[in-house]
Amino acid sequence: MSKTSGARFGRAMRVSFLALTVCALLPSASALATEPTACSASSSTAPPAPKHFVGQASWYGAQFANRPTASGTPFDPEKLTAAHRKLPLGTKVVVTNLHNGRSVMVTINDRGPYSGNREIDLSYRAARVLGMVRRGVARVKIEPL
Repeated sequence: MSKTSGARFGRAMRVSFLALTVCALLPSASALATEPTACSASSSTAPPAPKHFVGQASWYGAQFANRPTASGTPFDPEKLTAAHRKLPLGTKVVVTNLHNGRSVMVTINDRGPYSGNREIDLSYRAARVLGMVRRGVARVKIEPL
């Protein structure tokens, strides 16, 4: 090993030791801090899911009846189900029509919607409960349970 590579190795070891020492001392001090430290941020878990979000809802009905959903079950427009792009399949959500205040609990069993700026696609029955069949779309609040 050359003299220069040994010097680099020693410097790298000192920098690593210093970083480890700082990270070891920060957790006790960071308990009083309001913002996470760089050392604790890398080991933290995913941020909590939002309590609710607002977006446009649409509905789909008989034209998709008996087609398989992403969960594997055939689509039934008379069940209280919905499609969402990101929520896990099987998640129950409360959807509230912000125009009239009506709410319904649905189960996410499919993926979508894939058109427009829509957040959720509801089954025909869920859309009926929310009073949005005639308009086709509605501004809704979505609350995962």
